[in-house]
Amino acid sequence: MSQYPNLRMRRTRASAWSRALHRETVLTPADLIWPLFVTEGSGVEEPVKSLPGVSRWSVDGIASRAKEAVALGIPCVALFPNTPADRRSDDGAEAYNPDNLMCRAIKAVRDACGGDIGVLTDVALDPYTSHGQDGLVDESGYVANDETVAVLVEQALNQAAAGADIVAPSDMMDGRVRAIRMALEMNGHPNVQIMAYAAKYASAFYGPFRDAVGSGGLLKGDKKSYQLDPANAEEALREVALDIAEGADSVMVKPGLPYLDIVRRVRERFEVPVFAYQVSGEYALIEAGVATGVADRDALVMETLTAFKRAGCTGVLTYHAPLAARLIDG
Repeated sequence: MSQYPNLRMRRTRASAWSRALHRETVLTPADLIWPLFVTEGSGVEEPVKSLPGVSRWSVDGIASRAKEAVALGIPCVALFPNTPADRRSDDGAEAYNPDNLMCRAIKAVRDACGGDIGVLTDVALDPYTSHGQDGLVDESGYVANDETVAVLVEQALNQAAAGADIVAPSDMMDGRVRAIRMALEMNGHPNVQIMAYAAKYASAFYGPFRDAVGSGGLLKGDKKSYQLDPANAEEALREVALDIAEGADSVMVKPGLPYLDIVRRVRERFEVPVFAYQVSGEYALIEAGVATGVADRDALVMETLTAFKRAGCTGVLTYHAPLAARLIDG
C-alpha cells in the first residue's frame, strides 16, 4: 500500500466537487418511507406532544400528505391508525372492519394519488385492542400465537382489499408471514407485498409511537414474550431466515440506529431487501437535541439517514422523510 506523501488521503476531501465524486453512499428521496398517523374526523390535525413536528391527521389530511410525498419524490407512505377507544376491544375486531380508519385512509390515498405512491399498512392488533398488546391475550395474560395469527390474516386481507400495496406484519407472532402469504394468494392479491418486521426488538424507543396510536396508556404488561431481546443477534438472523422462507418480499429491522449491526448482518447474509425503522424515540431524541440548542436538525437528519444506507438499508421509515427529501433536493 502507498505511504505518505505518495498517498495523501486528504487530497480527495479538499473540495466539495471531489467529495461528491468520491462519495460511497448516496441518499435519495426514493430511499424514504414516510410514516403517517390517522385519526377520526375531517380537517383534523392533532400534534403528538411526544413527537414535536408530527401530527395525527384525519383521512382528508392523510390524502394531502400523500400528495406532498409524491411531489417530494417519496415513493411510499406507511399508515398507522389511532383507533377511538369505543372501537377497541379485547379481540381487536375493528382490525378487520372494512370501514375502519385504516381502510378509509388507504382508499383516500389511492383516490388522491392513484398508482403514483405505495401504501404500506401495519398488521398488528395493538391499535385495536383494549389491552394494548399486539395479539389476543389468554386467561394467563400470555399473547396466544396461533389464535392471533388467524386474526392477523383477516386484518391483512382487509387492508389488501382496501388497496394496500405492502402489508407489514409487526406483531412478531410465529408463522404469520406464511399464513398471510397463503391467504393473499388464495384471495386474489398475489401482487401485494409483505414487508416483515423480522427483527423487531423489545425496545425502550417506542414510547412516543404508542402515544401517537393511543395504545401507550392501555398497555398491560410488556411485549418481551414475542419481541426480540435487545441482547440477541443470532436469534434475529433466525427470525429473518424464517420470514424469507415463509414468503416475505422484504424484511425490517426495528429500531434503527441502535441495531445497525443487525442491518449489516442481515444484508450480508440474505439476498433480500432490508429496511429499517428510525423509530419514534430516535426521532424524539434528535428533536430534543435541537430544542436545547446542542444540535443542528438538518445535519443530524442527513447523517443518521446516511448511516442507515451505509449499513446496507434498502430504505428507511422515518418521520423526517419530508425534511430529508427537501434537503436532498437542495
